[in-house]
Amino acid sequence: MEPLNTAMTEPVKPALAASAAPVQLGGGEVALQALPGIPDIEPGDDLARLLIESLERAGMALRDGDILVIAHKVVSKAEGRIVRLCDVEPGAEALRLAAEVGKDPRKVEVILRESTRVVRAVKRAQQSEGTLIAEHRLGFICANAAVDESNVGSAETVILLPEDPDRSARRLCERLERHFGVRVGVVITDTFGRPWRMGLVNVAVGLARVPSQVSLIGGRDAFGRELSVTVPALADELAAASGLLMSKDGKTPAILFRGVDWQPVHSRARDLVRPPQEDLFR
Repeated sequence: MEPLNTAMTEPVKPALAASAAPVQLGGGEVALQALPGIPDIEPGDDLARLLIESLERAGMALRDGDILVIAHKVVSKAEGRIVRLCDVEPGAEALRLAAEVGKDPRKVEVILRESTRVVRAVKRAQQSEGTLIAEHRLGFICANAAVDESNVGSAETVILLPEDPDRSARRLCERLERHFGVRVGVVITDTFGRPWRMGLVNVAVGLARVPSQVSLIGGRDAFGRELSVTVPALADELAAASGLLMSKDGKTPAILFRGVDWQPVHSRARDLVRPPQEDLFR
């Protein structure tokens, strides 16, 4: 795909709605492109500046309505959300769970610190290491409370989600909008498994401007039938699509989306967490 080159547009002041309004999805064309040349991120790095420099080197000035989807690990690294396991002293609960599932007790201790509860701990006979599903303090239910060892950059080290991914997304979004003078959105992602489905997909864990969901209720399908329950998870759709270009070994942690039909809102990724009273799977 050719670079998404564009001339600078006049500054646009974002008009923020209070909640997601019904929109018409589909029928257009959406372009995706990985931002090239983003360096390895270290704690304290100015991630917004590095994203801007990557865009400008590639001649990819942002346009009004563009969305950047960013892997949380570069955000977490810049914010110093990295833990050296040699600095962790596991407690009694971590030691017990580690023995049950065959994990490093220091990692289990970090998982417990990031969690509000352990949902499931299991180890099957053929596994060298078991599964620990936990409810993250932000409400996400996922393996290891999103504590991960991949793409950290050093051994005996784990990386956590940002302290407040929505706040991180807002800060990045504000810097990008101020620099390019346009309205944009930011989605921060992590990779989760899914109940009842095999494999992993990227999901939204932090949002700025981009709706978590869009309501199509009251609209019509292609045959004129009124829609009564259709509410696509737009932020998760964008996150999942970003995985097509965000390979684990490709060092492409930021994907530019152009052509998405959306309206800016005051959004939170936590709005994608199903409330307990609606959770039929607990």
